[in-house]
Amino acid sequence: MTNSRRAERGADRLLATRQLLALLRRAGTLLVAGTAALHALVGLLPVVFALCVGFALQAVRDGRFGDGGGLPGDGGGPSGWLAVALVAFVGQQALAPFQVSLSQAVAQRVDGACVARLLRSSFVDARAEVVESERATDQLSEANLAFDSLGLTPGAAAEGALALIARYARLAGSVALVAYACTWWAALGALAVALITRRGQTGAFHTYGRLFRRLAPQRRRMAYLRELATSAGAAKEVRTLGLTEWLDNRYQQEVRGYLDPLWRGRRAVYGPPFLRYSALGLLVGGAVLTAVAAAGADAGGTGTARFAIALQAAVMCLRFGSYFPESDTKLQYGRQALAAIVEFERLSAATPAEAARPAVACPPSGDLDVRSLCFRYDGGAAPVLDGVDLVLREGSSTAVVGLNGAGKTTLVKLLTGLYRPTSGTLRYNGVDLGTLDAAHWQRRLAVTFQDFVRYDLTLRENVALGSIEHLDDLDGIRESLERVGLGELLAALPDGPDTPLSRRAPGGTELSGGQWQRLALARSLFAVRHGASFLILDEPTAQLDARGEAEFFESFLDLTKGVTSLVISHRFSTVRRCEQIVVLDAGRISERGSHRELLARGGTYADLFTVQAKRFAARTGPVER
Repeated sequence: MTNSRRAERGADRLLATRQLLALLRRAGTLLVAGTAALHALVGLLPVVFALCVGFALQAVRDGRFGDGGGLPGDGGGPSGWLAVALVAFVGQQALAPFQVSLSQAVAQRVDGACVARLLRSSFVDARAEVVESERATDQLSEANLAFDSLGLTPGAAAEGALALIARYARLAGSVALVAYACTWWAALGALAVALITRRGQTGAFHTYGRLFRRLAPQRRRMAYLRELATSAGAAKEVRTLGLTEWLDNRYQQEVRGYLDPLWRGRRAVYGPPFLRYSALGLLVGGAVLTAVAAAGADAGGTGTARFAIALQAAVMCLRFGSYFPESDTKLQYGRQALAAIVEFERLSAATPAEAARPAVACPPSGDLDVRSLCFRYDGGAAPVLDGVDLVLREGSSTAVVGLNGAGKTTLVKLLTGLYRPTSGTLRYNGVDLGTLDAAHWQRRLAVTFQDFVRYDLTLRENVALGSIEHLDDLDGIRESLERVGLGELLAALPDGPDTPLSRRAPGGTELSGGQWQRLALARSLFAVRHGASFLILDEPTAQLDARGEAEFFESFLDLTKGVTSLVISHRFSTVRRCEQIVVLDAGRISERGSHRELLARGGTYADLFTVQAKRFAARTGPVER
């Protein structure tokens, strides 16, 4: 291994240790100190046991069977030493449950703090383009895998680190016993072989862990295919398309792509180094045991005690270089999960300039002014939006139309503060959106995204998520459902608004795609009812049939009355009632005006509207122009 690689590995381990120590503070000083003290006590009890057994054997050898205790030579028998040894043995067993309980309390507190950090980074600090990036996705997958599997979390790493105290306390006591009962150089030899072989064990674990982290993308692909093959949602397509064999082969291919390099790396990490450390342990360990035997033979009358004490202590030292089940695996994978959380936090963190800039309170109302707006994804060759100028007047309705890939949804993510523009400005009532308190701004918004979430919750909760603090506003929930055409559904459900919208829940039901679309619209209308002043609808009719779409644009003005609204669509018939329509083409606005103005102009909008209107009329009747 080169010096640079050794230095890199050492720096990584030092950083991981510092992160873990910082994390332990989140568990509480008193709890951590108490747990550490208990581990130290439990670690020293085997040392006390070895010492007492040695003195008891010496008493037996000397033929002292009296009731008195004490040191060899004072006339006392072995019973006193054996009693202390028994107390040490029973104490170690009796304290073990308390070790587990306190350690688990530490782990739970640490994990709670880590989950809170991860949630804050995901939902508050991170921009959407960060969360959607491959690197961030890998880190989130690693962290989620740890918390899903339990026992492999940062809290488990903290638990495992504290458990090492018992091991090192036992080592320190054992080295002291070897020095007392044998020679100082035998004690140094026992300490050296213990620390060197232990370093080999931990170094191998750390190197293997780095390999494990590098294979995160392969592990994520493998997990996706396994989930795809076993999930109920994909079962119908997998069966009807005859994909079972293909999925099996693809999964096997991904498994080999993950396990083959993992196993090669594991053999390299644990193969030759294991032989080297084993040889060192045999040589030095043999020398130490030889010295112990010689010291016992030369000790005269106290030789039995010294030999028994030194032998037990030396064996405890030599066993120190082994695998520690209570610590090693937890430390390895728990630190990996912590490293993933820390890396995700780094990716999510605001720039120093953004962090130093105080957030500005969101104005109560106003126009949204977009100037020279450009956006490019990291590593993207071409901008998704390139010089967009747009004014959304307070209380007006605006539509952005265009073909798929024109940049419409990206514009929504910029307006909602999920993305930050590469250049250009977005100003609300003259205030730059980038300076506003993001949470306050987003509470002003009622958004239905194109890929809205279907929550496995009750109907009431699905609607009230638009303003969850008003969950008890049943009248508002009913009104929102009726406005989007779901009044009959509400009346037909067995438990009304408290019916779960999932067949996996007792008494639950499933909705059609169109019903879910209407429910998402109802959620936005509920948000408007409770204070949202900016309504954004991204492809609001994408899952509605032709008749449902016709009903939507007939009631559009009523649905958007009194709020500033923005509708994103590639279906031109949906937006013809909007006051302002802009055509987005390859990231630029190519046309703008009212529906009639754009038809009279005879440009792209007129051509596409005519084509769509013919298809629409064939299903629902003539379309008003």
